[in-house]
Amino acid sequence: MLSRTNAAILPDTRRMRTLVAQGLVASVVLALFGSGLAVVQPLAEPSFPIPLPRPRPKITPPPSWVATGWTVPTTFRDAAGEDFKTSDVTSDASACRARLEKFAVITPMPRLIGPGSCGGADIVRLDAVLLAAGKKIDIKPAPYLQCPMAEQLALWLRDDAAPMTASAGVLQRLETYDDFSCRGRNRKMTGKVSEHGKANAIDLRGFTFEGGRYIHLTDMKADKPLREAARKSACLRFTTVLGPGSDGYHEEHIHLDLAERSNGYRICQWDVREPPPPPPPKAPEKPAAPDAAKPDAAQTEVAAAPAEAADDADEKVAVSMVSPIEGVIPLPKPRPPVRNKRKSGGGFHFPFSLLR
Repeated sequence: MLSRTNAAILPDTRRMRTLVAQGLVASVVLALFGSGLAVVQPLAEPSFPIPLPRPRPKITPPPSWVATGWTVPTTFRDAAGEDFKTSDVTSDASACRARLEKFAVITPMPRLIGPGSCGGADIVRLDAVLLAAGKKIDIKPAPYLQCPMAEQLALWLRDDAAPMTASAGVLQRLETYDDFSCRGRNRKMTGKVSEHGKANAIDLRGFTFEGGRYIHLTDMKADKPLREAARKSACLRFTTVLGPGSDGYHEEHIHLDLAERSNGYRICQWDVREPPPPPPPKAPEKPAAPDAAKPDAAQTEVAAAPAEAADDADEKVAVSMVSPIEGVIPLPKPRPPVRNKRKSGGGFHFPFSLLR
């Protein structure tokens, strides 16, 4: 028979069943979440707006001559360019080439192809310009130019450069620096295509005359009137002239081109410089004033030293020395000799009195 005490320690079976059932439900829910079968309740919309990410910045496409600079064309249209016209293909010389062949040595070139917008048609290699009496002006290295640009350069050499340099000698050769080159302006990878990329520009270095004399067009020590005449004539014939003082990229050569601009705008930036004046001469150094403390020549002799006294004398006579640089410097007096003789008086001497 169970007593109240024994009943108090018996387990509550009903409560245990409830706890077991709750545990089973929890384990099933966890299993469902772990296997991904649990139903997820939709999140409530936030009370504030969520900002969207910023759009990706637009990338500026490079110029056509850069984008197609290293690709191999797959079709004739890609190679020839969008401005190519089949009607322009002919074996007949253009009107410009017909005029140029009369007073210049040229070699017709096939169409210069890209990449991109580089190149062009009616290209010639200008080797020399013919003068009177069978003479000519060679162009080294020979540039590749569009025929209109080559024609203007040849006319400038024949009608302007040769007469204005006659006082310096017979013009024999024009030294060039750069001509056709598919690149951006000032050799930058971005930006507009340079006139060099269109075979419409040339860079010059200077003139070579018979006998080997050479005049660099940017040399400050070269003939200034000649360089000023070259600048004036070039600015009248070409639409762009860049030299020293223009933009920092043409300090050692002269750039010429026939770029077309609105309203016929032209650029002429070429400073004909001259060397800076020499530094002023140094003022002659003034002689140093005679030093009053410096002894004269009569005092530079060493004074004779007097006869020394006996060894047991109280003092010795110091010998005065005279230095020709520092003046009279007296020597210090010698230290007197130490006397160790006891006082006369006889008897025994105590160091202190015993009768005190």
